[in-house]
Amino acid sequence: MEKNENFEVIIVGGSYAGLSAAMTLGRSLRNVLIIDSGKPCNRQTPHSHNFLTQDGKTPKEISTIAKQQVEQYNTVSFLKDVAIKGRKIPSGFKIKTETGKVFTAKKLIFATGVKDIMHSIKGFSDCWGISVIHCPYCHGYEHKAVKTAIIANGERAFHVAPLVNNLTNDLTILTNDRMDFEESQLKKLEKHNIAVIEKEISEIEHQNGYLKKIVFKDGSKENFLAAYALIPFEQHTSIPIEIGCELTEQGHIKVDFLQQTTVDGIFACGDNSSPMRSVAYAVATGNIAGAMVNKELSDEQF
Repeated sequence: MEKNENFEVIIVGGSYAGLSAAMTLGRSLRNVLIIDSGKPCNRQTPHSHNFLTQDGKTPKEISTIAKQQVEQYNTVSFLKDVAIKGRKIPSGFKIKTETGKVFTAKKLIFATGVKDIMHSIKGFSDCWGISVIHCPYCHGYEHKAVKTAIIANGERAFHVAPLVNNLTNDLTILTNDRMDFEESQLKKLEKHNIAVIEKEISEIEHQNGYLKKIVFKDGSKENFLAAYALIPFEQHTSIPIEIGCELTEQGHIKVDFLQQTTVDGIFACGDNSSPMRSVAYAVATGNIAGAMVNKELSDEQF
């Protein structure tokens, strides 16, 4: 870690989006600090998919290669720490970390991802990212043609049902409460032989994260090998909100098509600013954020 406390850019979050932004900035000779806790949200996922050249690699393999490549750019520094406070100052921004370090930068990029709020169902968190999954594009191919559940209700369940129905003919929706579907939706589900079970779930039986059975509160059980779950999330850090960045109705950091937030000089990329949760999208938006930050700095210095 460099002794320098003043940087052109601080990137909070050093996974795919943050590293992508850092590479773009490093290649532009920008003085950059990446602050990262080393705990990515997909660390439990066994394999990453739907990302060209890296399909089937573990998340750790991809991020390790990415970090090694970014480390080749000597204007980029890394700090394993957690950013806990931030504020605007006349020269840009000030960030304080958990260990008490203080840094300043002209620009900020938040690549902090989101924190999934797990169901209280026993076994749910053990299976998350392994056999209880969120995305048919990231995980669906590996769980095709097996007995599959969707743990969701109403519009959220109906949104993902056609995508999962494309991957398996054995699909059941588990509402975990009283069902909340319109009559037209129920007719379409029936047309595609998609059953709906209204019982509350008490447990997911699994072996090392691989789903075996779903147990309901009435004591009955149903065999499943995969389940899609649409669960709420929260931002990993409150710093952008404290500085004044707006959120969308869904809870993402609001950005424009260039990854600029509603606060001048602050950009966001990856899962924290989009519902499109994938490694490919995180890398793409990180690249854009890095390029736009460099453009702003270049224009200001020209």
